[in-house]
Amino acid sequence: MPKHFLMCRPEHFTVEYAINPWMRPEAGADRDLAIRQWEGLKAAYENLGHKVSLIDPVEGLPDMVFAANGALVVGGRAYGARFAYPQRGPEGPAYLRWFTDRGYPVREPEHVNEGEGDFLALDDVVLAGTGFRTHLAAHQEAQEFLGRPVVSLSLVDPRFYHLDTALFSLDGRNVAYFPDAFSQGSQEVLRRLFPDAVLAGAADAEVLGLNAVSDGTNVVINSEAVDLRRELERRGYEVIPVDLSELRKAGGGPKCCTLEIRGEF
Repeated sequence: MPKHFLMCRPEHFTVEYAINPWMRPEAGADRDLAIRQWEGLKAAYENLGHKVSLIDPVEGLPDMVFAANGALVVGGRAYGARFAYPQRGPEGPAYLRWFTDRGYPVREPEHVNEGEGDFLALDDVVLAGTGFRTHLAAHQEAQEFLGRPVVSLSLVDPRFYHLDTALFSLDGRNVAYFPDAFSQGSQEVLRRLFPDAVLAGAADAEVLGLNAVSDGTNVVINSEAVDLRRELERRGYEVIPVDLSELRKAGGGPKCCTLEIRGEF
């Protein structure tokens, strides 16, 4: 089924501060290249038949391109983001206004959470990451607002500071993930919930290969994740590689740039 994605063109993209291990301001960033790569991602979605809506970028918010962090939308209801770092703080209200202006029921959060960066909605549950950004209290807050059971997972490697850097949904019932990004207890939970999951190796995780987007048939993935791409193809998925190397300088990949709108109001 076609999906509905919200994206933000990286008009103001730069790497001017460091709030995750991927960001090195001294390395510089090419905004024009980032825009071209982002446009390639958007075109990939549209070529697959998915709908892409756009939110206007805001000057002074270079990370607003990472739309996934802006909210969690389930059943046509939008649970807003409250960012851990002040550099990104204004993004939360900007994304929530987008949904409010279009009539979506919204919840302004009381607790720190970074939207789909740390929440992943499946058919029956929402997986939720914690350990670096999103607070455990936000998991409960999201559950109460969305009416979906939330399963908490602890992240332990600072390179994989968001859930969406270490795990993505293959469809509504299965996932791919990098085990070493999670605590031992969370690894046991994942094994119980997803005995047929795709397990990624360190090399693919380190190029943000798990920051991918699947519609159940097609997987849009960072091109450098070679072994993961092969395993997905072996399992019957159509793999669409994309180059987001410039946006990765800020810790972003395909999923970071993509907020899924699940259900219309």
